[in-house]
Amino acid sequence: MTRKTVRIAMNGVTGRMGYRQHLVRSILALREQGGLDLGDGTTLWPEPILVGRREHALKALAEQHGLDHFSTDLDAVLADDSVDLYFDAQVTSAREEAIRKAIEAGKHVYTEKPTATGLDGALALARLAQEKGIKHGVVQDKIFLPGLLKLKRLIDGGFFGRILSIRGEFGYWVFEGDWQPAQRPSWNYRAQDGGGIVVDMFPHWEYVLHELFGRVTSVQALATTHIPRRWDENGEPYAATADDAAYGTFEIEGGAIAQINSSWAVRVHRDELVEFQVDGTEGSAVAGLRTCRVQHRGTTPKPVWNPDLPATHAFREQWQEVPDNADVDNGFKAQWELFLRHVYAGAPYHWDLLAGARGVQLAELGLRSSAEGRRIDVPEISL
Repeated sequence: MTRKTVRIAMNGVTGRMGYRQHLVRSILALREQGGLDLGDGTTLWPEPILVGRREHALKALAEQHGLDHFSTDLDAVLADDSVDLYFDAQVTSAREEAIRKAIEAGKHVYTEKPTATGLDGALALARLAQEKGIKHGVVQDKIFLPGLLKLKRLIDGGFFGRILSIRGEFGYWVFEGDWQPAQRPSWNYRAQDGGGIVVDMFPHWEYVLHELFGRVTSVQALATTHIPRRWDENGEPYAATADDAAYGTFEIEGGAIAQINSSWAVRVHRDELVEFQVDGTEGSAVAGLRTCRVQHRGTTPKPVWNPDLPATHAFREQWQEVPDNADVDNGFKAQWELFLRHVYAGAPYHWDLLAGARGVQLAELGLRSSAEGRRIDVPEISL
């Protein structure tokens, strides 16, 4: 067995998502399992180089996890010929420029989303990557969740018949930061810093809908700021200029309609932080992060509306749990493995910068729909 070291510049790993899901639960988890076996006698050994602006934070992470390399000089890291791959989990406003530098340096690119602050920038990155001949991928973690994998299995097996509608509920209460610390960074609530739930979550909804049900052909959205005043990490009040809730309706190629509510100002009264109900002519399903429940046409009860009498049935108990049928690894790690196989073993991979651009497009058109108060068509994009 030959071990091949892959040096990965990881930018933004001092942030919550970059640290927890990408560094710890993906790259370090791959090291803990002995690397990634490519199946041809080669094992990839990921060697992360921690990149960021705060040297003390990078040093602390490196010492905590026994890593040797960290830097605050992105240009110097990208100029190093031994670095194979660049990963970006920075704040959105800093991402586009850094990715462009990485592509121009000839590095393969794997990145969080959104890939840019606008569609023009996102498409420019995809075109530059194609021109430079590098491999590129965008994190699309939701489709690797156990609940959505079960939902995909149902779709592929024809369980639903003709799919009619999808209803999604996502969100939770993010504390304002005055009497309890907020669970999300303050920049998420400042539009001038790239914040907002539309630019954060609509790229997720684009690939979830695209991968499971079909291309989004139109969007009608209402974005709003329910909590106009919040407190930052230093306890200082600030004006929340970004949207913290969005209510969207999406038309899917083939005729299905999706309605998805996204909010950081909602208290959870559901089994999981995100749930999707899919209704079809032959059956329905409710999928969350981990679980999925179904009700087939043949076992659907016959409710009768009567507001004068209490309900005699526990409706949730009339649904059947979908079995796991397989062990499912962490979704972020699973996609990292697929991307590394794509780069180093030529495995197929289609979640690229063009797919990322579709997410940016949907967010951009969603905000435009909200501002103009109308439904907007979503044209196909290409390189």
